[in-house]
Amino acid sequence: MGSTSAHGENSTGEGLGRRDLIKRSAALGLIAVPTMSFLSACASGGDTTTKGPAKGAVSKDNPFGVAKGGKMDVVVFKGGFGDDYAKAWEAAFDKKWGTTSSHLGTQEITGKLQPRFNGGNPPDVIDDSGAQQIKVDVLAKGGQLADLTQVLDAPSLDDPSKKVRDTLIPGTVEQGTQGGKFVALYYVYTVFGFWYSGKLFKEKGWSEPKTWDDFLAVCTKAKEAGIGGLAHQGKYPYYINVVIMDLIAKKGGLDAMKAIDNLEPNAFEGNPAALAAVEAVYEVVEKGLLMPGTNGLTHTESQTAWNQYKAAFIPSGSWLENEQLKQTPDDFDMKFLPVPLLADSKLPFEAIRAGAGEPFIVPEKAANKAGGLEFLRSMLSREWSTTFAQQANSLTVVKDGVNPDVKLRPGTQSAVAAVKAAGTNTFNYLYPDWYSEMDTEIQNASNELMAQRIQPKEWIKRAQGAVDKAAKDPNAKNNRRS
Repeated sequence: MGSTSAHGENSTGEGLGRRDLIKRSAALGLIAVPTMSFLSACASGGDTTTKGPAKGAVSKDNPFGVAKGGKMDVVVFKGGFGDDYAKAWEAAFDKKWGTTSSHLGTQEITGKLQPRFNGGNPPDVIDDSGAQQIKVDVLAKGGQLADLTQVLDAPSLDDPSKKVRDTLIPGTVEQGTQGGKFVALYYVYTVFGFWYSGKLFKEKGWSEPKTWDDFLAVCTKAKEAGIGGLAHQGKYPYYINVVIMDLIAKKGGLDAMKAIDNLEPNAFEGNPAALAAVEAVYEVVEKGLLMPGTNGLTHTESQTAWNQYKAAFIPSGSWLENEQLKQTPDDFDMKFLPVPLLADSKLPFEAIRAGAGEPFIVPEKAANKAGGLEFLRSMLSREWSTTFAQQANSLTVVKDGVNPDVKLRPGTQSAVAAVKAAGTNTFNYLYPDWYSEMDTEIQNASNELMAQRIQPKEWIKRAQGAVDKAAKDPNAKNNRRS
């Protein structure tokens, strides 16, 4: 079947939505979607035909009125984080509430769940992520998502004198808001940038580059040593977009980032920071500093080659460590590097893109909606947040959400150190969540750029075209950054 979704171009864009962490499923093949009746009966293993349990009594300890002894239907994206953490959560939830949870870990989110949404019998909690994510903006526009504001306003399980919203890292609520309504809990706190091997750098005597010129110099030294400079996940241009978009934000400052999210007519065209960023990335291609073959590889293929010391750098979010656990040598010493600076950048080197990935949602038509809301409230407790850090080697959006005695792996430690060094100098784009089609079109342009089929000025033209198209969306007026 000659569909683009089998081989990368369009599927990549659609695929890797963002952060998200989020978005790194290896599912390249086309999926067969069974009939709706079959999926409705079997997708989750739960009884999806019954109506939800009787409502429990609402109280301070049970703000949503969860019924004891009901059923919980949980579906999670089984990608870089695995799904052991979710099984641990479900066991804890069942113990507390007397519920019976059915669990499905899958990469086929759309294939398994679209028929259930269409049939009006979706699960109670979904981790809606990966290459086959059902786009959050599409679900929100269709009125399919429960308003999660009530979770934010419920008492925190750790300190009932505080609301849940007061325990979250800044930006969490903004990121999960669509058209003025909070509908998605982006749970995994991710930092984005480059990664390298501390061992390789020590052996070669290379130091961490802080400017783009220094970055190119290390890539050149790597090439001279028979190693690729930059590996990237060629079939998923989501990743190289991290570099391009971070360079734009760091050179042009937060105003340059906001102009893109706010769909301004000069977001790309007429923005010198944007052209400088694209030209900088293109220079890596022109100088032959890419790892050979990287344009044709999936995320895991490129990352594995990097783990084999075939390239100095790779761009990714901080889910990388957990995703590559089996492929990473014990003494690799994974390190995080903020995207180095172009000349005259407005943000400092330490500034990083950091934000939440892995959107968890509760469908409006969930059979046990109260249970779904309580499940999300439990996720925002220190206990469940610590479980996630231990099982998935990643941080959550809960402030101080990991018990101090938990030992973290080198890459995660490096990410934590980067967050501390950045301080208030963190930023995050919202357009991939607000305008998934625009995100896809910009990713497709980056795919062409890395293959040298288009030049930087053509990339700018295409990216601006995607912005102008998104600006015609009637929902755009509700999405504004100040």
